[in-house]
Amino acid sequence: MMPSTSTAPLSVWTVAIDAPLGALSYLIPETFDPARVTRGTSVLVPLGGRKVHGVLLSETKAPTGVKMKAAIEILEDRPPLPAIYVEWLEWVARYYVHPLGQTIELAFPPLARAKMKKDGTRTKSRKAPLIDVQASAGRVDNSVNLTPEQTAVVDAIAGKPGFGAHLLFGVTGSGKTEVYMELIARTIARGEQALVLVPEIALTPQLIERFARRFGDQIAVIHSHLTPREKTDNWWSARDGSKPVLIGARSALFCPLEKLGLIVIDEEHESSFKQDETLRYHARDAAVMLAKLRNHPIVLGSATPSLETWQNATSGRYQLHRLPSRIHGVRMPKVEIVDLRESRDLDRQTGREAIKTGTDKMGAETSMTRPFWLSKELHVALSETLERGEQAALFLNRRGIAQAVVCPSCGDSPECPNCEVALTLHGRSDLICHYCDYHESMKESCAACHDGEPKPLGLGTERIEQDLSKLFPAARLIRMDRDEIQNREDLEEAISKIENREVDILIGTQMIAKGLDFPGLTLVGLVLADVAFNLPDFRASERAFQLLTQVAGRAGRHLKDRQGHVVLQTYNPDHPSIQFTLAHDYEGFAAHDLGFREHLQYPPHGRLAALKFAGPDLAVTERAAQNIANLARKLAESHAKRLQDEGKPAAPIMILGPAPAPLSKLRNLYRYQVLIKGENANAPVSAFCRTLSEHLDSLVKATSNPLPSKVKLAIDIDALHLL
Repeated sequence: MMPSTSTAPLSVWTVAIDAPLGALSYLIPETFDPARVTRGTSVLVPLGGRKVHGVLLSETKAPTGVKMKAAIEILEDRPPLPAIYVEWLEWVARYYVHPLGQTIELAFPPLARAKMKKDGTRTKSRKAPLIDVQASAGRVDNSVNLTPEQTAVVDAIAGKPGFGAHLLFGVTGSGKTEVYMELIARTIARGEQALVLVPEIALTPQLIERFARRFGDQIAVIHSHLTPREKTDNWWSARDGSKPVLIGARSALFCPLEKLGLIVIDEEHESSFKQDETLRYHARDAAVMLAKLRNHPIVLGSATPSLETWQNATSGRYQLHRLPSRIHGVRMPKVEIVDLRESRDLDRQTGREAIKTGTDKMGAETSMTRPFWLSKELHVALSETLERGEQAALFLNRRGIAQAVVCPSCGDSPECPNCEVALTLHGRSDLICHYCDYHESMKESCAACHDGEPKPLGLGTERIEQDLSKLFPAARLIRMDRDEIQNREDLEEAISKIENREVDILIGTQMIAKGLDFPGLTLVGLVLADVAFNLPDFRASERAFQLLTQVAGRAGRHLKDRQGHVVLQTYNPDHPSIQFTLAHDYEGFAAHDLGFREHLQYPPHGRLAALKFAGPDLAVTERAAQNIANLARKLAESHAKRLQDEGKPAAPIMILGPAPAPLSKLRNLYRYQVLIKGENANAPVSAFCRTLSEHLDSLVKATSNPLPSKVKLAIDIDALHLL
């Protein structure tokens, strides 16, 4: 409500503005075309001394005796949002406790629409195109040879019009992508559009190539590795319907497709579908709500579904479809467990053997001691794979040479001055923080005691690459991690080399674990499977099982005469995640982990949100977290009492903490957490957090703010990342 600048309004509308505020009311001038003054229309409005974007929500009454400001103009370069999308965006903002105007802004492209040239074409990006349209069109293959199992799944999903959430539970290599494409083809034939969400850019190049072969120049792509112009052009191609298939990462969900008739979420279990900053939404869950509002099917595909999705499928909320076998009679890989405890004991007793590596310039044989991280079993498997002219992949979810550098005299280990984490050794002497990118050089003598010589401790992909280059000097190696793969071109070049058999051994982090399909890859080695086991997170076992299963699933996907081979090195061979991976038994693992969670009422049996505090002063941040936790406890008590007075069944809300986050300091900010836990799946945790946020806003306006300005609070509904 502000001083008047207009005198002859047609009406008053609430407007969602691009600012961290609720909707505000504005006058609509007579000069506006009445036909365009509708819900979802973008306007420019004054806010303080600036002009901001806004979207019309609904007509309202002008408050008596209050002078108001008027909207400035209708924004011509922003198409009106369909009413159903506005309704969905309102749900997203409400559920994830985020300002509506800032949520709605995600539904628009980053730039204005490209102007047309005289020849009728649009201006294009200088970068190489993501899809070579001409090459793709030349490879279009509309033939479909689905297996009976795939056909049954397609018919079951397509045969139920209207909304339905479908879990496609298929082992790695079972042909889930072919099911997606057939469902999409039927959607296009009805004159509708399809949206395909993938979790990471690492999955995109091969998937896009497969879709391009099937659909030619009918696909648009949106993800973070595109330039703003590429994003904008693809956004419009999907928005105006000229490209009926949109493939993208989670942000593609916000492109308003008017003829949307199908959503596919590939690898639905991936945590990268959850945004971990600003609007902390989960693309999978938000997509299910969008499909429900639009009344069309959504397909969630995975070999290792999230336990939330599995619970929904087995309880009947979602429809479960199975693909239990690999296509073309290909068998699941053989998984061989190597107990590193016994391997190390044997090495200590007999000494690690010397391995022949070739000959020097004088013709004499050269050799090296088997690297400490390489078991005899994995070395033999690597040698045999290379002799057959096949490809191998070694997986370790750690970058660099070593995870830490330690002084043997005093035990000191260099830490990042901005983050309370050890520095990782890269190259010969570069110590790097993987969180803030701080760099320093490793000293020849310990900076703490000035006596000992710091030694590397641990292992990373860079060290594996160095050792393998000595062990197999004739082998062609490639490393795929965030140090080596920094943009789309790097990724596409690496994938092309592997597909063209220009690589013998692939070394990588979780970037290589999911979605990639290489016909020549027959051996997968998991160098240290224990890396993800002991994290302070109740989802650690689930993530470890998913990662191990997905990595193992890269092996032997095209072998018909024998099984692929997986060598899994571990210090914990009896860990449930490993035992269930050994048996390719997802359902057994799910039953095991769901039993543990039910006892503690963790999701999916309960609800969980996190209040995340970050500030430059430790004491101030801790005090702010304690203040908000106390406020939350009072609101929880009031909530329970109100339900009791109304005679309604209690849905208890528990407030846990505050406590320092496991990574207690990052980028010079101290971090605290308060967990808000609903004791059953119906507990209104989101509504409670929304009430808490509104209560905080009222305290700020009353100048009794319990949250200092230097401390930032983020509300994370259905929190996935608790480190």
